Amino acid sequence: MSELLQGVLDSEERSDLRSFLSELRQQEKKYLLRNDILNVYSEYCSKSHKPETFYTSSELGKLIYYTQEIIQEDSNFCLIIRSKIASQEVYWLTSDLSIEPMTVQDLLDLRDRLVNKSHPNEGDLLELDFGPFYDYTPVIRDPKNIGKGVQFLNRYLSSKIFQDYKQLLDSLFNFLRLHQYNGVQLLINDRIQSQQQLSQQVKKAIIFVSNLADDQPYEQFRFQLQTMGFEPGWGNTAARVRETLNILDELIDSPDPQTLEALISRVPMIFKIVLVSVHGWFGQEGVLGRPDTGGQVVYVLDQAKSLEKQLQEDVLLAGLEGLNVQPKVIILTRLIPNSDGTLCNQRLEKVLGTENAWILRVPLREFNPNMTQNWISRFEFWPYLETYAIDSERELQAEFQGRPDLIVGNYSDGNLVAFLLARRLKVTQCNVAHALEKSKYLFSNLYWQDLEDKYHFSLQFTADLIAMNAANFIISSTYQEIVGTPDSVGQYESYKCFTMPELYHVTNGIELFSPKFNVVPPGVNENYYFPYYQTPDRVESDRQRLTETLFTLEDPAQIFGKLDDPNKRPLFSMARLDRIKNLTGLAECFGKSQELQEHCNLILVAGKLHVEESGDNEERDEIIKLYQIIDEYNLHGKIRWLGVRLSKTDSGEIYRVIADHQGIFVQPALFEAFGLTILEAMVSGLPTFATQFGGPLEIIQDQVNGFYINPTHLERTASKILGFITKCEDNPNYWNEISQQGIDRVYTTYTWKIHTTKLLSLARIYGFWNFTSKENREDLLRYIEALFYLIYKPRAQQLLEQHNCIGLKTTEKRL
Repeated sequence: MSELLQGVLDSEERSDLRSFLSELRQQEKKYLLRNDILNVYSEYCSKSHKPETFYTSSELGKLIYYTQEIIQEDSNFCLIIRSKIASQEVYWLTSDLSIEPMTVQDLLDLRDRLVNKSHPNEGDLLELDFGPFYDYTPVIRDPKNIGKGVQFLNRYLSSKIFQDYKQLLDSLFNFLRLHQYNGVQLLINDRIQSQQQLSQQVKKAIIFVSNLADDQPYEQFRFQLQTMGFEPGWGNTAARVRETLNILDELIDSPDPQTLEALISRVPMIFKIVLVSVHGWFGQEGVLGRPDTGGQVVYVLDQAKSLEKQLQEDVLLAGLEGLNVQPKVIILTRLIPNSDGTLCNQRLEKVLGTENAWILRVPLREFNPNMTQNWISRFEFWPYLETYAIDSERELQAEFQGRPDLIVGNYSDGNLVAFLLARRLKVTQCNVAHALEKSKYLFSNLYWQDLEDKYHFSLQFTADLIAMNAANFIISSTYQEIVGTPDSVGQYESYKCFTMPELYHVTNGIELFSPKFNVVPPGVNENYYFPYYQTPDRVESDRQRLTETLFTLEDPAQIFGKLDDPNKRPLFSMARLDRIKNLTGLAECFGKSQELQEHCNLILVAGKLHVEESGDNEERDEIIKLYQIIDEYNLHGKIRWLGVRLSKTDSGEIYRVIADHQGIFVQPALFEAFGLTILEAMVSGLPTFATQFGGPLEIIQDQVNGFYINPTHLERTASKILGFITKCEDNPNYWNEISQQGIDRVYTTYTWKIHTTKLLSLARIYGFWNFTSKENREDLLRYIEALFYLIYKPRAQQLLEQHNCIGLKTTEKRL
């Protein structure tokens, strides 16, 4: 039994537990999440006149703190206790306080009964369990090491060398002679026939290069190394070659994790990379702020530029210039024929500022021109992905003149395409979730049938299970994205066990302790986003133009609102207009606080101004809601709403203009997986207030270089912002202190150089792991394929038929 439960039952607080349960029975809700539980407990303590210490320090208080969910059935309760990160215990607590542990299956059945979707007399439901496929792979033990998969893997591989020295060295030897570039052998040639010979020849080569000048170019002694058995790839100078050979020599003689990582990170094995980002409007100009088009586009473009630059550096350091090696990065996205003035109908577009990075747009097959010729919501995209992947494979092979070396998926749809491509091409697959919708929409799995017409979560959650289990490795922006915090469940953790009533039960959806998970946060593009006080890097005409746009320009077509006093401190936010981004919540927070209105103007850069201009249901709802809030709280003269699409240059400058006016950036999302706009605002010098739900918890250190807000508590949010403003008025330097702390935080932790170096290192090490472990993933991949063909594909086909019916009706109306 849970120690927490036992502690209450064995104490004098047993009667308090009984009284608290009685309080729960009075609640209208029968399914309570942690915040609900804490609120009920707080009310109970208040009604019962309990001392303050009872709320936090009592045995009951400790139990309540770690209880994640409570489900009531009749007079009994199911308690889901999460006393440790990434693990939970489930207990059935009856009215007479007897306790029984519940299995995962029991819990899922109970959840089905709660929504009247349990039919035990009709047979069992499909049960998905990925657990057995992780039984034969190494697993991390300590939760604090989750997200540090590559360090764990290096330690594991090094220990294997000690356990079976000869076998792993044979694997290392075979791995090193595996690599080629366009048919040209790299690293080791046929003069070295065994790992024993490799060990001997390495020592000879080290003696040889030690007698050369450190800066002597590789091409001048290439022939001598080839006669010893060494091909290009060891370094571009004598010093670099010697350094790399010494690492190999040390690894052979005395293996350890750091040496293994140092060697594998230098192996020239990645030259061609695909970044898959299929939904939304993917372009370099004129797309940000359109539906489904925001931070992910910025992330992928910046990542592509940084990856190309890093690959070029790696090629140079490896001494491969003489082979005319040209790294190539392709962003694979969708071609949209009706491109609305963007370049999204252009098949191939070079990424600005690169030599060989490209946007490759592949069209959807024309199942229904009314759908496939136009933008499609990410929630409706699912029927087209399989054939899109088949067509993309052909296009990619033509562009690369062969296979890529690494495929990186982005978001649920891109990750599914990455799986389909990696499976066909036999290439390493990496996933980036960005945001898993299951965490953003509460109870979305439990009530999936009610939401299916709008969101099609049965397809999305199935696609997520397929892609995350198929991936060779997964990168997340934060630790909490994987397993949450002590008091909140992580995005990936939410897939551990859940029910899709009448469709399937997931008893073990993902192994959270798998070394496939790695935390690799993104960076900011320092060409566009830099501190406001770097005046020589700013364009004065842009500053003046955007100052006018933000505060005074009258342009009803794209700007709503005229400020009574443009000199007030600006409260600024920039995001898409959708429910989760919650800009309407920020407007309501501002509207409810007269003090905030006295000190600040609210300036929003968001979406469209007019309902008829938007093709996205959620955006239309938010436009209507924002106008209602402005009228309800009479915010005329106090708010500016800019329905503009900004270039990246203007986007960077707009933060700096707000900083010129000692403004504040507010990110009020109900949930934010990471928060690139937070990094952009901070590095520009804006004191930043960001949601406490999600990635910002790891970016910001509260009241040191920014501030957390709970966007569901409007009065507290307003109070926290007002507290900062008051401090700034009392101490004029306080704004500057927080501003500089935010800038320093970004520059020390969140740069693209750090990101891409680590990403490429991971790709090489996981490539080595898959090769040396001879891990037979075929059983897992066959299981995943069964899920794809038996669950995903039939449901996608049903959605396609719905689209075809809609398209047919549209055509008939036109005729």
